[in-house]
Amino acid sequence: MKKSILNTIFSVCLVMMLSSCYSLTYNVGQGAQAGVSVSAKNHFLIGGLVAVGTSNPTMMAGGAKDYTVNIQHSFIDGLLSGLTGGLYTPTTTTVTK
Repeated sequence: MKKSILNTIFSVCLVMMLSSCYSLTYNVGQGAQAGVSVSAKNHFLIGGLVAVGTSNPTMMAGGAKDYTVNIQHSFIDGLLSGLTGGLYTPTTTTVTK
């Protein structure tokens, strides 16, 4: 019985250590110049299959010609996804001008 519990705890710890945060970064124009950042949440259901609300990086840039977009599945986003069993899976979009 103890060996089974220890194996389960070890497996859970191993899975948590091997997981990573999703991140996608791309530049528009020359990329970020001033360092001013704007963030917004993207809302998805069923493991990201159904988009409920997504941010628009072009609108978030406010007309800037050069900016960097970073879309990530942060720790908090992963925690929310885990707590809901993957039904709600948010991501965070950050635009740096």
